[in-house]
Amino acid sequence: MENLIWPIVVLPLLGFIVLGLGSKILPKTVGGVLASLFVLIPFLLLLSDAASVFEKGLIENTLFTWISTSTLNIEFAHYIDPLSLIMMLIITGIGSLIHIYSIGYMHDDPRSNIFFSYLNLFIFFMLLLIISNNYLLLFAGWEGVGLCSYLLIGFWFKVDEYNEAAKKAFVMNRIGDLGFLMGLFLMYYQFGSLNYDVVLDPANLSQVSTEVITAITLLFIVGAAGKSAQIPLYTWLPDAMAGPTPVSALIHAATMVTAGIYLTIRSHALFDLAPISMQVLTVVGLVTSIFAATIGLKQNDIKKVLAYSTVSQLGLMFFALGLGAYVAAFFHLLTHAFFKALLFLGAGSVIHGLGGEQDIRKMGAMRKVMPITFLVFLVGTLAISGIPPFSGFFSKDQILLAAYEKSPLLFALGIMASLLTVFYMFRMFFLVFYGKSRVDHDALHHAHESPLTMTLPLGALALLSVFGGLLNWPSLMGGGTWLQHNMAGVLGIEEGHEHHHSISASTEWMLMGIVVALVLAVIAFAYSIYIGKNTVPVEDEAEQGFGRMLNRKYFVDELYHALFVKPIQMLSEFFGRIVDPKILDGIINGVGQSITGAGALLKYIQQGAVGLYLFVFALGIILLLALQILF
Repeated sequence: MENLIWPIVVLPLLGFIVLGLGSKILPKTVGGVLASLFVLIPFLLLLSDAASVFEKGLIENTLFTWISTSTLNIEFAHYIDPLSLIMMLIITGIGSLIHIYSIGYMHDDPRSNIFFSYLNLFIFFMLLLIISNNYLLLFAGWEGVGLCSYLLIGFWFKVDEYNEAAKKAFVMNRIGDLGFLMGLFLMYYQFGSLNYDVVLDPANLSQVSTEVITAITLLFIVGAAGKSAQIPLYTWLPDAMAGPTPVSALIHAATMVTAGIYLTIRSHALFDLAPISMQVLTVVGLVTSIFAATIGLKQNDIKKVLAYSTVSQLGLMFFALGLGAYVAAFFHLLTHAFFKALLFLGAGSVIHGLGGEQDIRKMGAMRKVMPITFLVFLVGTLAISGIPPFSGFFSKDQILLAAYEKSPLLFALGIMASLLTVFYMFRMFFLVFYGKSRVDHDALHHAHESPLTMTLPLGALALLSVFGGLLNWPSLMGGGTWLQHNMAGVLGIEEGHEHHHSISASTEWMLMGIVVALVLAVIAFAYSIYIGKNTVPVEDEAEQGFGRMLNRKYFVDELYHALFVKPIQMLSEFFGRIVDPKILDGIINGVGQSITGAGALLKYIQQGAVGLYLFVFALGIILLLALQILF
């Protein structure tokens, strides 16, 4: 594995270079196949030798020294343990499926090779983020995925709305990144290093005050909130749906938005010593999860529903992190990658089949037209809803059990977020695939099932969504909790994440039964509304009361525009109209004119008359002699 890591990381970068330089030469299909291979081969290489990492626990290797000063030494080195290895498998595995899917989805786009080159570059930066052995190299990958997100969201740059969405994502991520960067400065000031083995060493941590560690972790939370779309920095992610659907699946569901979760788990030794930061994680995650889920109840764009679902699920992961349930949070990260990538790609299949239509009010009865897409979308919906034995049930169950162990109130609020998810997901599912067809006649005439390059990845993700729960199959059901066992070394404890010792087996079964019964009741409720009564959501303008507030996303975007965007625009206009032309230009022009005037005066002493020069020379000598005699 030591010899494979750097080729694995460099291959996607090579793909970016090849596809970028040859974008106008390579046929589109060839470009898509090459891009897929540049990600699939690293996945197969990782899979072939993954057992050695799980056996050894940690593999480190330095490629070269990146920065070397008298006080700072940063190596370009990898740090591979079960946490980073599983993340790499997710990135390359799901990434390769999304690349293959994109061959069919982007087939008619004239710039598809550029699109694939951006995807490859994203995979490279994401891998760099994951394998790093220090926070500065992690930050380099962190910024790289932010750049790729900007490029991919605004890929169809001829549409102004998409450009605005790309800029919004870039700016809001920079706000979070500033917090992360300040945390790194404080960390370096305190520890004199940014390497994991120094900063996370218990002996070094014991020498640092709780206040300093709390400050560092709170700044890290700011960075994680920006990248993982938590309140108040979440508004960029729904707008990021402007990018092609494969982008939504890869970056905004399965990988980039989980970087904040990875950062927190990697830095768990710091967070464990900062109770205030853990409370902040709990509150931010829970509020974000419920807040975004309520917005999802009234969204009618199929990708926007999934976007707010992503924000809500990320909130659940933050909630778990705040509870100290790191394995549960990571488990949900994995299962979420499976079913949310499946749902986004399934939505892309529907959009592709209907010629670009995204409004669920203009769909209906699509199960007859797209049976494969219908089946895989059903699997994804059941998984995210937490129906056993689908993967989402097991990961959500572990989060809810951790919440119950802390407080029944937290357990109830976690259930509330989960039930809201069930309702808006089945609302969307029933409106898209059941009822009467509301598809435009011309679109319905051309509607079709997606090609094999798109349906095969959907099938693979559907299987993962069904069987992903086996990764951490609970001991209560006779499982071996594989993920929990392998994460034990990462978390620095013998048995991995806590086993809910205070909860008896009978209580666990009872809680599971209650949750599943409530989920089934919500599904039945959604069925009665959207199938039994054939209810179709009204037009956005017709929404009233609280429904209008949800449809308009609590007017948060308008609030941000009034509080931040508009004042900054007014300030910019003031500088552009007054300060720049009348003050700065006046100063600069005044300096230039004064120099020009001085030159115009001084030029008269340089006339080229040798006699005058000799006279001035003699006069100067006389003056110097007089000064010496007198003084």
